[in-house]
Amino acid sequence: MATQTQSSTVKSKEELIEKFSKPEVISGSEILLRSLLLEGVDCVFGYPGGAVLYIYDAMHDNPDFNHLLTRHEQGAIHAADGYARASGKVGVCIATSGPGATNLVTGIATAYMDSVPLVVITGNVFSTLIGTDAFQEADITGITMPITKHSYLVRKVEDLPRIIHEAFHIANTGRKGPVLIDIPKDVSAAKTLFQPVTEVNIRGYNPTINPNKLQVDKMIKAIAEAKKPLILAGGGVVYSGAHEELLEFVTKTQIPITTTLLGLGGFPSGNDLWLGMPGMHGTYTANNAIQSADLLINIGARFDDRVTGKLSGFAPHAKIVHIDIDPAEIGKNVPTDIPIVGDVKSVLAMANKLAVRADNADDWRASIQESKAKHPFKYIDSDTELKPQWVVQMIHETTNGDAIVTTDVGQHQMWAAQYYPFNKPRSWVTSGGLGTMGFGFPSAIGAQMANPDRVVVSINGDGGMQMCAQELAICAINNIPVKVVILNNQVLGMVRQWQELIHENRFSHIDLAGSPDFVKLAEAYGVRGFRASNKDEARTAWEEALRHPGPAVVEFVVRRDENVYPMVAQGSTIDQMIMGDAE
Repeated sequence: MATQTQSSTVKSKEELIEKFSKPEVISGSEILLRSLLLEGVDCVFGYPGGAVLYIYDAMHDNPDFNHLLTRHEQGAIHAADGYARASGKVGVCIATSGPGATNLVTGIATAYMDSVPLVVITGNVFSTLIGTDAFQEADITGITMPITKHSYLVRKVEDLPRIIHEAFHIANTGRKGPVLIDIPKDVSAAKTLFQPVTEVNIRGYNPTINPNKLQVDKMIKAIAEAKKPLILAGGGVVYSGAHEELLEFVTKTQIPITTTLLGLGGFPSGNDLWLGMPGMHGTYTANNAIQSADLLINIGARFDDRVTGKLSGFAPHAKIVHIDIDPAEIGKNVPTDIPIVGDVKSVLAMANKLAVRADNADDWRASIQESKAKHPFKYIDSDTELKPQWVVQMIHETTNGDAIVTTDVGQHQMWAAQYYPFNKPRSWVTSGGLGTMGFGFPSAIGAQMANPDRVVVSINGDGGMQMCAQELAICAINNIPVKVVILNNQVLGMVRQWQELIHENRFSHIDLAGSPDFVKLAEAYGVRGFRASNKDEARTAWEEALRHPGPAVVEFVVRRDENVYPMVAQGSTIDQMIMGDAE
C-alpha cells in the first residue's frame, strides 16, 4: 500500500535532530520543512499557489518530507483534521494566499468547534504589499481570529523556528485547537542561520493540568451521597487519552455512563453500564436518566445544545459536577455546583485513588438496566427496500466493530452513531459542533494516512459526498484504501425530516435526484465502484469492497423517507422524544 511505503521513509526524530544539528544558513522555506519534521510531522496535506512557491520548491527532491496533494484546500484541511482525530497528533496543512487561505476557513472552524489540534500554514503576499489589496491578498489572520486558538503573521525569518515550535505546543496542549501561521512570500525566501528550537516560554499561556484536590474530594463525597448518579462523558476523554482512567473510574464507582457524539469510543460500548448517546437523537434510556439523575458528572463535555435540549429543563434534579480543562466552559451553559478545572486524565487519575462504589445507587442501576432492555434503538426492517440502519449494522458486523468510521453530517451520521457501537477511542471521526458537510470523505483520507494498517470506512450521504468528491483522485493515485459508503436516498435527508416533522410536510429545495451515478463517478477517478439496492446485493458488494486492496465506493440505494429516531425537537426537553413507528 502506498501510504505504508511513504510513512516508512520518514526518519526518526533522533535521526533528524542529528541531521539538522549543525547550524546552517538556509531559507525560510527550508526552515519551515525542517521544523515540521522535528515536530514529528509525517504527512502534510496541501495545495500550492504563488505565495507558497518557495515552500513547495523546498519540498522538491526532499526525501524526508511527505506531502499529499489534495484537489481542493477544503479537502486538505479536512484530511489534516481526520489525521489529528484518528492519531492524537497535530494535523498540518498548507495553502497559498487569498482564495487558497479562505478555502480553509470552514475546516478551521470545524476543528475549532471540536477542539482538534491543527497547525494551518498559509502563504501571503510580500510583506511590503500587505494592506494594499495586492493580487491574491486576504487578511487571513483577521478573518480567522474568532476560530483559531492562536495565530501568527511572521514578519522576520529569524522568528520562524520559535513560532513553529510554539504553534505545535499551543495546538496540542490545554484545550486543543487550530493555530494558524501566515508566512509572507519574502519571509519564505529570506535566509538566516537555522538552529532548532526545543524550549517553549509563552508569557501568559499556562493551562491548568492538575486539579484542585479539594474539588475532587467534593465530587467523591457527592458520589457517596447520591442515589441516582450519572456520568456524561465527552470528547475531552478521547482527546486527553483518558479512556483507561474513565473505565477504571466507572468500574470502581459503578455509576452508569452516557457518552456524547464526540465521546463515542471513549468508553467501551459493550460495558453494561453504558447507556448509549444522549441528546437530540440519543437513546431513550440515556435521556431519561439525565432527567432523573440527582448527580450528573460531566467529564470533558461542554453541554452542547444538541445534548441539553431546552436548557431550563435540563437535568432538573441533579447536582452538577463539571470537569473541563477550559475554565470558560464551566458554568457557561449549565450552572455548576462542583467545578473541577484540569486535564481529564489527571483529574480521573486523582479521583481513582479515592473512588469507591456508589452504594446508594443499587435501585438506580437496576432501573437503568430494565430501561436499556426495554428501549433499544429500533427501526422497521424491510425485505423489499434497503434500510440505512441495516446497512450500518451490516458494516459493523463485517468489520467486527474494529474499523475507523468517519462520517459527513446528516441522517447517515446519526445512524452511524446509533448502529455502529465503538469500543476503542479514536475510531470515530465526525464533525460535531459545526456540522460540516463535505467533512466525511477527506477526513477518512487523513485517518487512513495516520493508520495505514486499519480499515477506514467513510459513511456519507449523497449530498455531502458531492462537496469533496474530487478527493477520489488522490485515493486512486496514492492507493489509499478508504472504503467509501454512500447512503443514497436522493434527498437532503435531515432537512427533509425536519420539514416533514416540524414544517408539516412543506418540502423545499431538498431533491437531489439529479446527482451523478456514483459508480461511474468513482470509476472516472480510477476507483472501484459498486451499487446495491437490496440486502443480497448489499452484502455481496460490501464484502467485495472490503476484499479489494485499494479504495472503493459502495452506493447503497436506501429508502427516501426514512427518519432518524428518537428525535427531540428544538425547544423541547430531552425526555420529550419523538420515538417513531417502531417504538
